Amino acid sequence: MKTTFVLLAFLGMSLCAHAQKAVLPNAVADAFSQKFPNAQKVRWNQEEADEWEAEFYLNGTETSASFNPAGAWLETETEISRRSLPAAVKNTLGSQFAGYKTGEVAIIDSPSFSGYEIELRKKEQAVEVQVTKEGVLKHKRILKDGEDNN
Repeated sequence: MKTTFVLLAFLGMSLCAHAQKAVLPNAVADAFSQKFPNAQKVRWNQEEADEWEAEFYLNGTETSASFNPAGAWLETETEISRRSLPAAVKNTLGSQFAGYKTGEVAIIDSPSFSGYEIELRKKEQAVEVQVTKEGVLKHKRILKDGEDNN
């Protein structure tokens, strides 16, 4: 009897959790299809109540794009290698973040910023920086334990 009760309770919790899964708004799906018609292997996540993120491949490159529920594009991130960074960006990293090791690197494009987002680590400290293609540091954020730029 206890086993049956536990199984029914577990099943009930599973159904409730499944019922609460958010549904991708049509406006978001339509806006994504128009902006990225050649996207492949698309996976959607609701990052926050007001942000949907698609992770996908575009021309063989891992990319993500964020939209608000009304379908307005917020940002695109395209992963790249550190070697692909312009010399001006590498110079900024070398002079302002000496001793840090480079983690994930991405090209960022949004209505308010176009440039590079780089995760840097030095011992126990991790930071995420945004740098323009000209090498101007625009933003620095200290990452908490276990946090990354995704």
